[in-house]
Amino acid sequence: MVVAASCCGDVFQQEENAKRHVWRKPGTAHHLANTIPTVKHGGGSIMLWGCFSAGGTGRLVRIEGKMNAAVYRDILDENMLQSALDLRLGRQFILQQDNYPKHTAKITKEWLRDNSVNVLEWPRQSPDLNPIEHLWRDLKMAVHRRSPSNLMELERFCKEEWEKLPRNRCATLVESYPRRLEAVIAAKGASTKY
Repeated sequence: MVVAASCCGDVFQQEENAKRHVWRKPGTAHHLANTIPTVKHGGGSIMLWGCFSAGGTGRLVRIEGKMNAAVYRDILDENMLQSALDLRLGRQFILQQDNYPKHTAKITKEWLRDNSVNVLEWPRQSPDLNPIEHLWRDLKMAVHRRSPSNLMELERFCKEEWEKLPRNRCATLVESYPRRLEAVIAAKGASTKY
């Protein structure tokens, strides 16, 4: 079974620039090579939707404006099936998403049914076991290392680094899923290492 995981609403923040030190010759403080661009007013953030399978990462898109069920349905319509095609999943995949209200809304369920998308059943009050959380962490670390100086750079760096995430990392996360479920069962729903 191939599992495509999706997550909606992960936020990537542009942090305020931390103190940095620059070694320079006297009298060159304002030369371009010796300055570090700053982000005014605390930076900002963007919200992203992405998906992946054992074959690698699918599309990554920025969510503009307020997120609601209609926006989520449109994201699925414009990106999820094309990602499945790009990842050569065919129609034999299972979508994993949690019970976030936008994921379980009537219009979302109708779209999934109308497009014959199989969805992994997700228990209420379940621990967050979606393996995409590990990819979000990997992405955040990679983008942070690049120190984006504005929101346009932040979005561009996110998309560039998303495409660089290794396929074997994605495959390992998908393959870990049975162990994740076994750990939750053994812990009777309590916290696990995942």
